[in-house]
Amino acid sequence: MSVSNSAPGWGLPRPPRRRVSMRSVRVHGRYFPVVEETSAGGLVVKVVDGIPYVAVIARRNRSGRREWCLPKGHLEPSETAAQAAVREVAEETGITGHIVAPLASIEYWFSSYERRIHKTVHHYLMEFVSGEVTVEGDPDHEAEEAAWVALAEVSQILAYPNEKRVVDIALDLLYPKSGDNRDH
Repeated sequence: MSVSNSAPGWGLPRPPRRRVSMRSVRVHGRYFPVVEETSAGGLVVKVVDGIPYVAVIARRNRSGRREWCLPKGHLEPSETAAQAAVREVAEETGITGHIVAPLASIEYWFSSYERRIHKTVHHYLMEFVSGEVTVEGDPDHEAEEAAWVALAEVSQILAYPNEKRVVDIALDLLYPKSGDNRDH
């Protein structure tokens, strides 16, 4: 008698071909381990002649296309999200900001070659303190360019819809009664 779930001729159960845990997800017939990642960054606002500007960076996406986004990066061990946000903004833009308020935490999924990544990014509203905008201090060399963009126009150049929503939340915090008049 042949037992389909046993090693040949021994009558012992076969070990499973692949262990699937709660930390795996099936995509197109394959199981991928799930990795949790956390990043933090900020929407840094600088007011010049009554007009608010936001610091943004340009980096390459996985397909090599240049995209404008808000500065952000991974938390270091024993670092809070707020501390990481201040550090990452300084590294990627050359400017120092002071946290005014938390804005939003965004969650999304993406895949790399052998895993699925569940990423959470904590965004903070920050006030410009000092520095000159530059990417020279970016240790990972991910940021290709950093620039100040008018707050009223920044959503037009941001690549990611979630970051555009972060800008909308910041606008609502900064101008709660102004409605659509958010130019300054």
